[in-house]
Amino acid sequence: MNTQSPPSSSYSPPPPVGGPIPPPRAQSSKTPLLLAILLGLTSGLLLYRTINSHFAHTEAQPRTVTPRGDLADDEKTTIDLFEGASPSVVYITSIALRSDVFGLNVTEIPQGTGSGFIWDQYGHIVTNFHVVQNAQSVEGTLSNHKSCKARVIGVAPDHELAVLRMNAPGNKLRPIPIGTSADLQVGQKVFAIGNPFGLDQTLTTGVVSALGRTIPAGSGRTIKDVIQTDAAINPGNSGGPLLDSAGRLIGVNTAIYSPSGANAGIGFAVPADTVNRIVPQLIAHGQVTRPRLGIYRTHDSVVRRLGLTGVLISEVEAGSGADKAGLLGRRRTRTGQFVWGDIIQSIDGKPVRSGDDLLSLLEQYKVGDTVKVTFLRGDETRAVEVTLQ
Repeated sequence: MNTQSPPSSSYSPPPPVGGPIPPPRAQSSKTPLLLAILLGLTSGLLLYRTINSHFAHTEAQPRTVTPRGDLADDEKTTIDLFEGASPSVVYITSIALRSDVFGLNVTEIPQGTGSGFIWDQYGHIVTNFHVVQNAQSVEGTLSNHKSCKARVIGVAPDHELAVLRMNAPGNKLRPIPIGTSADLQVGQKVFAIGNPFGLDQTLTTGVVSALGRTIPAGSGRTIKDVIQTDAAINPGNSGGPLLDSAGRLIGVNTAIYSPSGANAGIGFAVPADTVNRIVPQLIAHGQVTRPRLGIYRTHDSVVRRLGLTGVLISEVEAGSGADKAGLLGRRRTRTGQFVWGDIIQSIDGKPVRSGDDLLSLLEQYKVGDTVKVTFLRGDETRAVEVTLQ
């Protein structure tokens, strides 16, 4: 008797190798929420970028220019002054020669830079002495950026002035108008033009801060009647013009008082009247022709030790104006007693306190002029007329 059960009408496939198939997982209820959040964030980000791009594009557009009225009168005056004077200003480069260790190859290297201005249509350029001091050659650049060689034809170290001559056509040269420093007043406007730090022409403005200042020159002498200004004068301005509001030269920018060398609100300029007296002599003779009394003087330190003030004459030149006028130097009497020479107290009523004072006063005269010399001989004050030689 067959006891095997009959086959079932439904077929069930055998389980796969490796075990039964796990039942399918139930779908998480959080999935639609996460998708919705992601979709919302993406949409928001796209909307933000669209709005931001729109506003950014709008803000990047140029602003409408606000119209202004006409320039103020003083602004127009300053602009006209610069346009009128700048063609007269020259950029100066002094050049030194350097050779190699064997002296075979010589190279030109920049020594220093400064400013200057055109004096006349013959190519004469005025600048500071220290700008061209120790230079083997000099180059000048005009306001149109044309450069040409220049040569030094005269220097006055006692006045910090030098004159160059450029090989430039006369029709390309515009001499600067010359003014006077005699009637300057503290507080009046001044304008300085130069090439500070090697930059192209620069205009700075200020006022006359003080008059009658003294500054030391490179020679050890004292430059007198110097103009003090608060117009910015920086390295490279040296030798450039200081102008009044009429565009006239009233001084030559020469020095700044600053430990760092940068502008500190105190600048100095050689007065125009000194420039107008010295420059023609440099052009004609290459040096200052100073009239002389015909004396040799004792050093100022000796006079100070004696407790005196003035110029002590040590010797008088035979046949000189001083000799003919009867001035006496150091000497011995018939009894062998030593006697000090005459002590000059003034020239034409202007006080003489030192040898520097005497030289500065004599520079204001010409050879052949006669001056009144007041002097002290012993305890007696006398005066004589001396013809300068």
